[in-house]
Amino acid sequence: MNLIKRLLSRRHGTENVEDLSSVNWPGQSGKEYPYQAYPLDASFQSVPANYIYAKPSESNYWVPLYIAQTRNLSQRLEDSEKQGRAMQNGATHILVHISNGGHAERCSEERDLILYWKPPCNDPVGD
Repeated sequence: MNLIKRLLSRRHGTENVEDLSSVNWPGQSGKEYPYQAYPLDASFQSVPANYIYAKPSESNYWVPLYIAQTRNLSQRLEDSEKQGRAMQNGATHILVHISNGGHAERCSEERDLILYWKPPCNDPVGD
């Protein structure tokens, strides 16, 4: 990805909102993570995953509001305050990446994405 495209895509998800089936989210490391978009009221099985609460921008690209990981997607948000903040910031969808790689791998992905996107509902993380 060339530098200008990367700088511009940093402000919004790299995929258009109209293409809801899958979205690739780049992290600070340059690695891209595949996510599937679902409506906020979707039900999920009890599986480990990373997830992103997002909304569409005015230019119709995804804007991440909250990025997290969980060992049980059916109970994804243990911090209801963060979920409330995401909703107040206009979250319309949850984007999910099922991950069987273990806790350390999910945390690494979460950190990589937060460092790159700096979502407003996440606490800042150090470089």
